Amino acid sequence: MDPFSSSLVGGRRRRSRLDHEPASVGDVLDELDQLADKGDQVCVRDVLDDFGRRSFGPFMMIPALIEISPLGGIPGVPTALALFIAVIAAQLVIGRDHIWMPEFVQRRSVESGKLHKAVEKLRGLGHWLDGHSQDRLEKLTVGIWLRFAGAVVIALCCTVPPLELLPFASTLPMLAIIMIGLGLTVRDGALLLSALIFAGLAAAIGVYLYLGSDQTGSFLPF
Repeated sequence: MDPFSSSLVGGRRRRSRLDHEPASVGDVLDELDQLADKGDQVCVRDVLDDFGRRSFGPFMMIPALIEISPLGGIPGVPTALALFIAVIAAQLVIGRDHIWMPEFVQRRSVESGKLHKAVEKLRGLGHWLDGHSQDRLEKLTVGIWLRFAGAVVIALCCTVPPLELLPFASTLPMLAIIMIGLGLTVRDGALLLSALIFAGLAAAIGVYLYLGSDQTGSFLPF
């Protein structure tokens, strides 16, 4: 099985649960935890239905969060998750107003127990990210900036398959994707801009690690 009314809270505008659009990493993790409580498996369709099909930010964050959790250590999972994220980002680039996924992808699932464990491992990171995001420079989270962010995410996803061969190297582009997804989710243009800069740095480090690796898969350049 493949894993894969508003109010102002904590200095950040949070959407009501009624429209199923989370406004922080903590919200995303809480929703995943609640979904895992409902049965033995959580499939992509369940997540789409729960979060809403306009939640591009969260849907780029969720697979990236899974990748940096213990589930991301399963061979092939980082590449599969990167492909999922790229499909979402491509829809952002072409200007779709809602997320579409083929039926066979919507049926993909993960065991609820594994999802619970992954969520708990990510609580600390989620708390830190939420503490550094708020409503800033919202103009950078609409229009052409959305498409540019989507294009950057696709580029980051393209670096994951080769980096998966190196220990923990694929975590770098996924962290950048998490930051971009969070910036879009909370409408934080300053965070999005920082994420795009970090994305360039992550890509450069990834290329260095890959080119410096030897045939045994070590990323040490000697």
